Amino acid sequence: MPTSPYRGRFAPSPTGPLHAGSLLAAFGSWLLARQAGGEWRVRIEDIDPPREVAGAAAGQLATLAAFGLLPDGAIAYQHARGALYRAALDRLLLQGDAFECHCSRADLAATGGIHRRCIATAPRPDPAIRLRVPDGCHIAFDDAVHGRVSQRVDLEVGDFVLLRADGLWAYQLAAVVDDAAQGITDVVRGADLLDSTPRQILLQHLLGLPVPRHAHLPLLLGEDGRKLSKSDAALPVDATDPAGTLHGLWRCLGQAPLPAADRRTLPGFLAAATAAFQLDRVPTRAIPRSAAMHNANVAGDA
Repeated sequence: MPTSPYRGRFAPSPTGPLHAGSLLAAFGSWLLARQAGGEWRVRIEDIDPPREVAGAAAGQLATLAAFGLLPDGAIAYQHARGALYRAALDRLLLQGDAFECHCSRADLAATGGIHRRCIATAPRPDPAIRLRVPDGCHIAFDDAVHGRVSQRVDLEVGDFVLLRADGLWAYQLAAVVDDAAQGITDVVRGADLLDSTPRQILLQHLLGLPVPRHAHLPLLLGEDGRKLSKSDAALPVDATDPAGTLHGLWRCLGQAPLPAADRRTLPGFLAAATAAFQLDRVPTRAIPRSAAMHNANVAGDA
C-alpha cells in the first residue's frame, strides 16, 4: 500500500462537457485529497481519438475551475505518454505475460467475449495484444466505500486487451502506467469502474508497481436508469450557482447539510465541506440525477 504523501487524481475522457456524475466524482476525489492535506492532479484520458469531441478537454478544465476544483501541478494528457505505455507493454511481452491475439469479436461471441485461448482460424494483419491472465487468478481488495471486493479475473474477464487492433492503447494499461508515473496513492472515482480495479491491480503486480488505495463513489443515473455518461440526461452542469450545485452533490455523497452561512460563497463552501466530509457516510447505491438537482434546489432550506 502507498506510504508516500496523499496524491489523488481526476481523469476525465474528453468526450463531451462535464455532467453532474463526472462533477460528483471530481468533487469527491478533490475533497479527500484536500482533507488529507495532499495533492490533487487532473489527467485528460485522450487515447481514443474517434470518441473525442473537439474542445471538450478545455471545456472540462474550465468547468472544474468554475467550481473551484483547481488541480496541483500541470495537466497530464495521455496522448503524449505513448512511450511509457510501450515500455510497460514490452516488459509484459518479454515476461511472457502478454501475447498477440488474432481473435475477432465474432470469434469470441460463443464465449460471451471472454478470451481464454486464441480460436482465430486465420492470422490478422493487425492483431491486438492481450494480457495472459493465469488460470485461477483471483484478485481481492478493500474499497473504502464498498468494502471487500473480489473477482475471478480469468473467468469473469479473461485475457483483456492492452493494445487494440486499431493501434490505440487500452484504458486498463494506460491508467495503471499513468497512476504509477504520477505517484497516485489514492484512486477515487465512479463505481462504474469498480470491476476494472482487479484488472488494474493484476497489471500492477505484474509490472512491479505500487497498488493505490481505492474508493468508488456512487453513480448518478438519468431518468432512463442508465449512468449519465450513457444517457441523454448527461447535460452540462450549471455553473451559475457553483456552491448550490456542489451542495446538491454533497448530499448525494450522503453528507449532512452544511449550515447556510457556509454556503454563501464558493470558497466558504469548499472550506466547510473539506472539514466536514465523512467517507463512511458515502452510499454504495446509485442515485437518480433528479435527486442531485433536488438537493441543490432545496439547499437553502436546510
